[in-house]
Parts: sequence; structure tokens; C-alpha cells
Amino acid sequence: MSDVERRKRRTLLLLMGLAVGMFGFGFAMVPLYGLLCKVTGVQSVGQRATIGAGAARAAATGVVQDRWVTVKFDTTIHPNLPWRLEPMKRRLRVRPGEHYLVKFIAENRSGQEITGQAIPSIAPWQATGFFAKMECFCFNRQTLAGNAITEMPLRFSVSPDLPADINSLTLSYSVLRVSD
Repeated sequence: MSDVERRKRRTLLLLMGLAVGMFGFGFAMVPLYGLLCKVTGVQSVGQRATIGAGAARAAATGVVQDRWVTVKFDTTIHPNLPWRLEPMKRRLRVRPGEHYLVKFIAENRSGQEITGQAIPSIAPWQATGFFAKMECFCFNRQTLAGNAITEMPLRFSVSPDLPADINSLTLSYSVLRVSD
């Protein structure tokens, strides 16, 4: 066997080993991702879907009369979006299971029409699946005319199944400019 044939065979074996390794790594990605999420404390997509579906059902189960939870509202506007967005109430004491309405005031500080999108997040993240939004300006892009001011509603409830060690949660909105 010549030196050229040996190199070709070695290259072929290396490429076949690489293909088998990539195939095995593809199967290992799911458990590795789950392990990474568990170690870092980040919710995986599957956990969010499962918890989110449970929250909608749990919110309809009834009101907890002897428990209060404080919900705080926070907004962050991206620097390239000349808007102001503020909750009319910065915090609200709620009973789990009851429905609440909070309004936000949005103002376009520029002279031209601009579209923005609010991205919600809940802290602590463990409460995410127990916070249900029935109506929210974050569901759709919002277009404001130049120098316009408007009210944006948020209708929500906190699930009665919220873990007992969570007495306060923060709903934060990051608002970004959306281009066509």
C-alpha cells in the first residue's frame, strides 16, 4: 500500500468518525441542554410551556382569601426608541386567583409615527408560570403617532398555586423599536 493510499484511507476514517461524532452529539444535545438549565437555574423551553399551561388552569381555580402578593411593574426603553412608558401604579397588592387591570401610559416623544414591541419578563423566574396575562399590550406591536400619548391595558392574575415562599414578583417590560 502506497503512502498516498494510506493518507486517503486515514482521511476517510477521520471523516467517517467526524460524521458519527456529529450524529451522536445531535442526540446528546437535548439531555445536555436540560442539564445546563438545571445547573444554571434557567428554565428550559419545555418547562416554560408546561408551567404556562398549568398557570392558565390554576388561575381559574379560585381566589385565595388569606394571601397577598405584591406585583411590581418596571419598564426599560431601548435608547433608539423615543418613547416613555410608565405604569399608572408602580406596585399592586393582589390576591392570587383574582383578575386585575393596570394601565400603562405610553408617549411617543418624536414627531413621527413609530412602532414598538414590549417584551415581558417575570422575576423571580420561578413565578413566570404562575402569572397569567389575559390582555396585554405586549401581545402585539404598538404603533404611536408622532407626539401621541395613549393608555395601554394589562389584565392579569396570579395563580393560587404560586409557591408560598414567593410573596413579591416584578413584571418588567423591555420595549424595542420595530422596523418594517
